Amino acid sequence: QVQLVESGGGLVQAGGSLRLFCAASGRTFSRYTMGWFRQAPGKEREFVAAIRWSGGRTVYADSVKGRFTTSRDNAKNTVNLQMNSLKPEDTGVYYCAATTTIVVTEKTSFDYWGQGTQVTVSS
Repeated sequence: QVQLVESGGGLVQAGGSLRLFCAASGRTFSRYTMGWFRQAPGKEREFVAAIRWSGGRTVYADSVKGRFTTSRDNAKNTVNLQMNSLKPEDTGVYYCAATTTIVVTEKTSFDYWGQGTQVTVSS
């Protein structure tokens, strides 16, 4: 069992930065690949980024490549998402999630989800 709690969302102007945090409980955190997803009003939840259990391999959606960076600290049971050069289309509720599968870009692969944190980017 893994419980996830996100924080760090807020309101920012286009071009600005935010850093999201995800704190996990559970002794087996280091076994999970951690993912970030987002959901805008009226849209499907979409993949943003993922980081393998070892932290050595990351995957990003094309829409955020070069702007977002995810990292993790297995000793502290945390995963972060640094978001730079934010755009209004980045607005949405951001979720962190955990999976043990190798398919990390599909939301159906993830077993555990946080409650989400709102990110709003104004133009």
